[in-house]
Formats: sequence, structure tokens, C-alpha cells
Amino acid sequence: MEQDIKPSRRRFVGAVATTIAAAGAAVTAGGAQAQQGTAGQGSGAQRHPRYPKPPFPRQQQEWPALAGKMTPRPDHGEKTYKGSGRLAGRKALITGGDSGMGRAAAIAYAREGADVAISYLPFEEPDAQEVKALIEKAGRKAVLLPGDIRDEAFCKKLVDSAAQQLGGLDIVVSNAARQQSIDSILDLSTEQFDWTMKTNLYANFWICKAAVPHMKDGGAIIVTASVQAYDPSPNLLDYAQTKAAQVAFVKSLAKQLAEKNIRVNAVAPGPIWTPLQVCGGQPPEALENFGGDTPMKRPGQPAELALAYVTLASDDSSYTTGHVYGVAGAAASLEGGGSGSGQISWLLWVL
Repeated sequence: MEQDIKPSRRRFVGAVATTIAAAGAAVTAGGAQAQQGTAGQGSGAQRHPRYPKPPFPRQQQEWPALAGKMTPRPDHGEKTYKGSGRLAGRKALITGGDSGMGRAAAIAYAREGADVAISYLPFEEPDAQEVKALIEKAGRKAVLLPGDIRDEAFCKKLVDSAAQQLGGLDIVVSNAARQQSIDSILDLSTEQFDWTMKTNLYANFWICKAAVPHMKDGGAIIVTASVQAYDPSPNLLDYAQTKAAQVAFVKSLAKQLAEKNIRVNAVAPGPIWTPLQVCGGQPPEALENFGGDTPMKRPGQPAELALAYVTLASDDSSYTTGHVYGVAGAAASLEGGGSGSGQISWLLWVL
């Protein structure tokens, strides 16, 4: 019986996934054309962006690293993302909003009409100031909230401060994470394990728990998961565990909050060029060819995930909850274990 059901369900969900992606691209592309008077993709990116491919210069920074010191510098959509008012009047909190996918989401949200608060570690202040300037240039309010999310009290204060200073809270993007490459379980200390768990799991729980009372009908929670949740690398044992747990968290919380019409989804990136990689997330020698083993022969750029965060936060996804939206460059397939079909296969799997 189950074998008879699966094909039709997969075709249906595939159609849903295609519709979601097409609707998001169409809405944003239309808005970009209206604003700029020229054709363009939903993210405002070039039709054929020439993103850098390996080999990259060998480089390493101390944790937590700065995007401004990476070579090449990541593209967060600073010069390319064009909004269309899809999030007009919304209030968003983004953890890890100073760089990587969090920064790409912050830029996109502001250009879509949202006021944005970002959290980050104090060391990351230079990157955070760049984001603040970009949000304000888009005509939106920017709130900077530095601190360590491993502290439960800070997480509660973070959410309350964001809601108070923004005048409400409609969107929460739980994005901040810790990733350190360690080849053997024998070398993975309890301290390192605890640091990863507190950053990726405890903080995610504390922040979402604190946010729910502030959120109203139509709110959205988006968690940054990873391909590591399904296809874990041997050197990321602790990190991969947290990403798998985040997927379960999203699917469970989505069911809890459905009656409140608060949607909970995740974005699952593949290898993306962010500071997470250059401060221990990958061995320095591995960075030289980072992303080169994917079918696209390069890592993704944070800007290439911006539209996923916008789409899941907007009313275009009003019937989408408990889903994982994969942006992996065909780096992994959840059904075959090798190179695969990307976004739609992710949605097929989680349903």
C-alpha cells in the first residue's frame, strides 16, 4: 500500500515545491522590475553571476571570524538584492545577522520593507556596523544586540529587547551557529561538545520560546539547518547532530504553533562561503577547494539563500510550515546519498 501511495504524494509535493519557488521568484522579480525598470531575478542577482570557484587562498581566522577579512569577500546581496515590499511593516530578529546567511537575510528583509534587529558576538561589531548601515540605507530601522547566546538570560533579554525596540516581532530567524572541524570522536572534548550544543540547540530553544509570546497571527520562525542534518561529514560530528535535531525541532514546533498561525520552517544550506568556515569550521587545507566537489564546482554565496528566507517569511508561504527548504547546489540527495535534485527532494523528504 505504501509503495502505491508514495509516487503520487511525491509528485504532489514536487508540484507544491515548484509552485512555492516559482511564486516567490515571480513576485520578487515583478517588484524588482517595477522599482528598477529593468528585468531581473527575484533576488536581483545577475542572470549569470560569476561567483568565485576554487582554488581559494589558504586562510584562517580566530573564532568567530569576520566576513570583511575573508578572501574573496562573501556576497550577501549588498549590491544585488532588490526588494519588492513583500515584508512591508514587519519586524524581524535575526541571530548571527552580522555575516553569512543571517546578513543576507537582514539585507533582503530591510529591502523588502522590514525593520530588523540582529544579534552577534561583540567581536563581530565591525561586520554588524556594516549591516546596520545597509539596513538604514534601505530606509528601515536597525537594532544591534550583541551578546553570547549560550546564556539563557541573554537569549530572553535579546528577544524582549528586539520586540521592544522594533515595536513588535513578526519574524524570528534562528541562524547563529558554531561549527568546528574535529576528525575523531577521541579528540572531541566535552567542552567543545557543550559549546556547540549550547550555541546551536539550547539557544535555538531559548530564543524561540521567548519569541512565541511576542508573535501574532501570521508570524514566522525560520531556523538555519544544514545538509549536515542528512548527509553528515565525519569531521563535524557534534555540528551535524545539532542540525539533525533542529530539523526535528522545526517539524514538532510547527505542529504546536499551527493553531496560532505561526509558521515554523527551516533553510538547509549546502557548502556556503561564510566566516563559519575560516575559523575552524573547515581545516585550512580543505578551504582551498571548499565547495569544489559539488556538481556546481563552487561553494554557494549567502546572497543565493536570501530569497529562501524572504519566501518563508512572507505571506506567499502562508500554507507552508514544518518544511525544510534546501539550497545545496545539488551537493547532497536525501534519497540517494549522492549528488541529487536539491530543493524539491528536500521538501519531498521532510514531508
